[in-house]
Amino acid sequence: MKHLALIAALAAASAAPAFAATPVTLTFEGVGDYGTEVGEFYNGGTSGAGHMGSNVGVSFTSPMLSLTNDVLGPYFSNAPSAGTVAFVQGGDAFVNVAAGFSGYLSFFYASTAQLNNTVNVYSGLNGSGTLLGSMSLNANATAGCSDTAFCNWEKTSLVFGGLARSIQFADTQGAVAFDNLTLAPVPEPSTYALMAGGLGAILFLARRRRED
Repeated sequence: MKHLALIAALAAASAAPAFAATPVTLTFEGVGDYGTEVGEFYNGGTSGAGHMGSNVGVSFTSPMLSLTNDVLGPYFSNAPSAGTVAFVQGGDAFVNVAAGFSGYLSFFYASTAQLNNTVNVYSGLNGSGTLLGSMSLNANATAGCSDTAFCNWEKTSLVFGGLARSIQFADTQGAVAFDNLTLAPVPEPSTYALMAGGLGAILFLARRRRED
């Protein structure tokens, strides 16, 4: 009976691995005022506004900027993160995750144009490697509201196979605002080792039980 209880406990531990972190959501809060580069804000760096961000291993190429309301605005309203969202200015922007992420990507957006296959997920950094999935964005910005250019926010998501290391935001210059970008993390190598060890122990105890 003791063997059976231990086997059951090890099986439960192996079937439900502990991830390195829960899914990471980037809200862009604290990056800075209008036009501040997101850059290394989520890779342990400091934004152009001098604010220190968190270190979740995610970096942005220079066309991805913060968007905040100021005296010339407002530019957006009703966003999930009320203070700051993000937009692309001048070329394609890439989100790079050196450690990789797997399975799931989601974000909120408001768009003034219909953009097909404009958000792409790749296996390599900066849009290199294999294309793992693409997302299209509807022209939804003023659906049911008109107080700002980006007032209607819609959540969209992508489920894909394989290990991704970058996201491309293409052809979105000035037409789309983004918020609450969520990435599913990849288990740490130690997690895989724990799973393998647990399965090995299960097999060992099962064989001992048959021999007893």
